Amino acid sequence: MSLQAAAADPAPGRRPELVPDPDVEAGRIAAVRRYDILDTPPDGAFDRVAAMAARLFDVPVATVTIVDADRIWFKAAHGLEGVKEIGRDPGLCGSAILRDDALVIPDTLRDPVAAGNPLVAGEMGVRFYAAAPIITPDGHRLGTVNVLDTKPRSITEDDTATLADLAAIVLDEMELRLSALRALRNEQERREAESRQAETERARAEVERAAREQAERDKAAIAAFASTLQRTLLPPALPVVPGLELACHYRTASVHDVGGDFYDVFPVDGERWTFFLGDVCGKGPEAATVTALARHTLRAAAQIDPDPVSVLSTLNTVLLTDVTAGSRFCTALFGLLTPQQDGGFTVTVAAGGHPPAYHVRPDESGAVWVKAVRQKGGMLVGAFSQAQFAQVTFSLAPGESLFLYTDGLTEARTAQGAMLGEDGLAGFLHQRTGPVTAASLVEDTVTLLDALPDGVGDDVALLALSVPDAETMPDTGVAATARTTAAPEPLGQEG
Repeated sequence: MSLQAAAADPAPGRRPELVPDPDVEAGRIAAVRRYDILDTPPDGAFDRVAAMAARLFDVPVATVTIVDADRIWFKAAHGLEGVKEIGRDPGLCGSAILRDDALVIPDTLRDPVAAGNPLVAGEMGVRFYAAAPIITPDGHRLGTVNVLDTKPRSITEDDTATLADLAAIVLDEMELRLSALRALRNEQERREAESRQAETERARAEVERAAREQAERDKAAIAAFASTLQRTLLPPALPVVPGLELACHYRTASVHDVGGDFYDVFPVDGERWTFFLGDVCGKGPEAATVTALARHTLRAAAQIDPDPVSVLSTLNTVLLTDVTAGSRFCTALFGLLTPQQDGGFTVTVAAGGHPPAYHVRPDESGAVWVKAVRQKGGMLVGAFSQAQFAQVTFSLAPGESLFLYTDGLTEARTAQGAMLGEDGLAGFLHQRTGPVTAASLVEDTVTLLDALPDGVGDDVALLALSVPDAETMPDTGVAATARTTAAPEPLGQEG
């Protein structure tokens, strides 16, 4: 479908204000209703796109919006607290969905259409705005992915292309969500039809009983299959690394879905070791395929060149070119361990869109010193062909630990209903009073998860590495310890 819009006669040098064609707008609104996304609760996938857009463009505000008939609704808003929707005023999102390409306004005060928008004229004072439309396969523009700044600026054509890629990722997530909704509705309709038929046909009672029994058997078989498949995606046991203690934990959010979290620790030569932890977008058999591909690619690439940035770059290329990966991407942390003469390790960690690891050690006051291991950059792995990855190097001394996790931990809800978040996790680590060892960090975090009122809504993988104090370090190294909960829990108690 081509965009049909009438433009008022602008003064020389002015950007014309587009007016939506009524027929095109009616079709667009119908498409918005089809996706059934308006006024839905927050979704981690869309939140991550907004956060990634803010990081990529180095702006304070990034949003994912859906344009309704008379309002602009925020599906995700990074840096824009407390705002759920605004009126469909001209100048920003309302104009962006009427274009065939991205809308870039370097200085909103010099743009006569945008200058009157509430985000520009109001307290926030937006001075720069860029948006890429979220376009359906049949050409309807549902909304936009936007980046905003409080000072004027310009962006390159490559930046504009990146913004369009983010909008395409949003559409992919919406398509997956729509497919799931359709499947759920079909299943609900099927069950309702069976229920009506059961009420009117007593003779079908025995058939329904047999069907329920078969469904229970199928449910148990699916859970067993998911558990078996999950085990094949994780290392059977952590290795013994001389001078290092290891601990891990894996928890699935549902016994019926194969998760996309993965981790591993393995040697690359006579002295050096590597480790990684990551999270594939989505769940189920397709995600399991990408998980297996990512884990084996990381292992193979590290044997050729263990440089963390090089390893993530290789994985990025494989995910973009291997047909089995489809359009799925992942986040990952990859690290290289080199022993030091003092018993510690030199650690180099590269990031690809993953939450930061935490470097922890006891301080002199008896509390725990906590530092996030952040790299300047590090894009999603498998999302962009020109993705750039960043790494940082530091020392892990005796008595210190490194704690890695997937976002199922930080997205878990506390008793107050708020997400734990990176700040909450850092605070939890800082306030601990027990030993700062790999095993104790994992055990205490598992206790934290068990205490959450609603459990976890996503899979959680934990991996901790610690260097024992010099007084307690054995000559032959520390045996790795592992705690894993990849097996399904009893039916009816999934969590």
